[in-house]
Amino acid sequence: MSDNRQSLSDLASLTQQAAQQPAAAPAAEGTPAAEAPVQAQPTTPLRAQELDKYGRAYATGRRKDAVARVWLKPGSGKITINGRDQEVYFARPTLRLVINQVFGITEREGQYDVICTVKGGGLSGQAGAVKHGISQAITKYEPALRAPVKAAGFLTRDSRTVERKKYGRAKARRSFQFSKR
Repeated sequence: MSDNRQSLSDLASLTQQAAQQPAAAPAAEGTPAAEAPVQAQPTTPLRAQELDKYGRAYATGRRKDAVARVWLKPGSGKITINGRDQEVYFARPTLRLVINQVFGITEREGQYDVICTVKGGGLSGQAGAVKHGISQAITKYEPALRAPVKAAGFLTRDSRTVERKKYGRAKARRSFQFSKR
């Protein structure tokens, strides 16, 4: 019986041999080395561009109890929410930063106009819903951008919501104050 134990150095030598072997194989067969290398095609086909009759991409974004309907079209970078400019509707800079994260990841700042209506929830949930909607819409307008947006996690709907209040409790989990007497 032979001993089949191997060390890391054996593994390194095996990987080096495997890397050298395909390069040596065409030369041994006598095929010309001037052949163009085979380019790997993407395994997933690009999706089709989805636009309405006005040339806009539409998507719905959700976060907590907020729902945002988003229309995206090429433009100067103006973002309008419920008929108001983003600086007026989202006065906090952190909320505007959340909305513009998608354009930063895709390197498309100032290239698209966004018109959106948002209902429900508070301002933080609404900003998250608008971000989710913009992410969905930009992938419908430019399907090639789906990979970086998905890698950043912007296409996934954040399903965390507030836990409901339970009976016999002060809040969802907090008990009433204990009184010894």
